[in-house]
Amino acid sequence: MIHRRQSLSRLERSLDRNAVTMLDGPRQCGKTTLARQILAPDSLNYFDLEDPTSLARLEEPVTALGRLRGLVVIDEVQLRPDLFPVLRVLADRPEAPARFLLLGSASGELLRQSSESLAGRVERITLGGFTLAELGADHATTLWLRGGFPRSFLASDEEASSTWRREFIQTLLERDFPRWGVRIPAVTLGRFWSMLAHYHGQTWNAADPARTLGVSEPTTRRYLDLLTDAFLIRQLPPFHASLRKRQVKSPKVYVRDCGLLHQLLGLRGEKELLSHPKAGASWEGFVIEQILQTEPHDEASFWATHQGAEIDLLLRRGSEWIGIECKRSDAPRMTPSIRIALEDLGLSRVVVVYPGEKRYALGDRTEVVPLRMLGEGDSVL
Repeated sequence: MIHRRQSLSRLERSLDRNAVTMLDGPRQCGKTTLARQILAPDSLNYFDLEDPTSLARLEEPVTALGRLRGLVVIDEVQLRPDLFPVLRVLADRPEAPARFLLLGSASGELLRQSSESLAGRVERITLGGFTLAELGADHATTLWLRGGFPRSFLASDEEASSTWRREFIQTLLERDFPRWGVRIPAVTLGRFWSMLAHYHGQTWNAADPARTLGVSEPTTRRYLDLLTDAFLIRQLPPFHASLRKRQVKSPKVYVRDCGLLHQLLGLRGEKELLSHPKAGASWEGFVIEQILQTEPHDEASFWATHQGAEIDLLLRRGSEWIGIECKRSDAPRMTPSIRIALEDLGLSRVVVVYPGEKRYALGDRTEVVPLRMLGEGDSVL
């Protein structure tokens, strides 16, 4: 078993200071396993909304929840949006006799419901797949190849891992999305998701997917937002500076889990991955996800100009802006983009993350840092 101590500690701190905590993230990423380390699933205070028994117990939610004390866990809460107004009332009771941990697998409508009903009462924590910080530096290659979903990463071999990811994608499209109220045919949404895999690491342009699928550009935008809300796609927003240069204004799109990306691209092993045209973009997305899940930050974006200057990731920490470049090379070099970004954006520094072993200075306010440092408990920033 992989002990996710950092995530567990963050969750416990939130439960100590809030009446309601929302733990969300994609299906099968480990939310339930984490919650069961805090409250046993056979407890009367544990409700799994995919379990008919729990659904029956919540036929009268005010009565069922109102008498409980201590920690109450409600898993797959997006299946019962009518519970949010009830939870607001219960959270406002004097002395707060119960604290609620809500687990959810979709962020869009779920987040809107919780923000409207539980404003000022809920803290939101997003859980992703395994990280290098949890697994250790020696597992970097396997994590990149298989992705961070526990059952994919821990599979007995590459074939078993690939089979799990294939079934996961099919189940999401054919069962989970329809249960969440999505009325898009599974075949159509699957084709669109596969198309996004080929756009991985590029700025979003709705014209080509719309033309290929025979739908309007606003429709493809809706598909993109749907997959984003399910924590399957990351839309990294562009950063805008007050410059005379023309800057890119569309988001970059990434398949958040690199294992799912490789499955959608039809890649069956490390050899196929390393020889594929998307290998560099895959590694870039992998590094970005590791940093966003591990390094504290207030805001994340990317920056690019139409003249060709680009920084893969910008992180804001308070008033400080840090640029991050992801280079899958043995010896990264200073680039014109880094120099331009340091001058035009006023960055405090730029960090170039690479798969090597040594940390060294590249220039003024620029440093090359090994990705493996995250797996050794250190910060790359």
